[in-house]
Amino acid sequence: MEETKRYTIAYRGLRSGLHDFHFKVDGGLFRAFGSTEIKDGDCDVSVALERGESMLTLDVNVDGSVVVECDRCLEDCNVPIHYEGQLLVKFSDEVHEYDGEVIWLLPMEDEVDLTQYIYESIVLALPYQRVHPDGECNPDMLERFRIVSDEEFGRLEDRIEAEGRNEGEWAKLAALKEQMEADGTQTEQKE
Repeated sequence: MEETKRYTIAYRGLRSGLHDFHFKVDGGLFRAFGSTEIKDGDCDVSVALERGESMLTLDVNVDGSVVVECDRCLEDCNVPIHYEGQLLVKFSDEVHEYDGEVIWLLPMEDEVDLTQYIYESIVLALPYQRVHPDGECNPDMLERFRIVSDEEFGRLEDRIEAEGRNEGEWAKLAALKEQMEADGTQTEQKE
C-alpha cells in the first residue's frame, strides 16, 4: 500500500523530547482502504511526538473536511472533521495486537506507520448526521424523498378507505402513491 509511506514517522534517530510532524490527507487514503462511505477528503494532520526512554507518545490532531453522501438528498457534501487523540507506541519482543490506543513495535523497528490510526480517527470523527447546511440540498431530490407527516398520511389513508380501495397493505400503499401524485403531493384537509 503506497499510502503507508506517506504517514510513517522514522523515530530511530530522534533525540528524547518533543518533535512535530505534519501530514496532508487526500482521497488517496480513503481509496486505499476501499472506503465506500468517504469519497474524498482534504485534512491536515499534526502529530506532536514525545520520545521517551521506553515509549513514544503521539498527540494527534486532524482538521479538515471529507466528502460523503448527504443523508437528506444523497448528493455529495463536504463535512467538517476535527479529531484530537493520543496514541502510545510501546516496544516488546512479543507480538501484540493494535487496539486503537497502543501500537506495539519490536525493539529493532525504526519507524511507526500511522496510516491505520489516521484513517480510523477520521472515520470516528464523522458526525452522526451527514447533511448539507440548510438550503443547500438538491431540491429535486428532496421532493422525491418528501416525507409525509402522520396527519397527512392519515388523511390520505382515510380517503382511500372511503373510496373502497382497501385491498391489503401493498394495494393501500400503491393507492396512496397514486393519490399523492394526482394531488401534486398536496392533500386537501377534511373537516
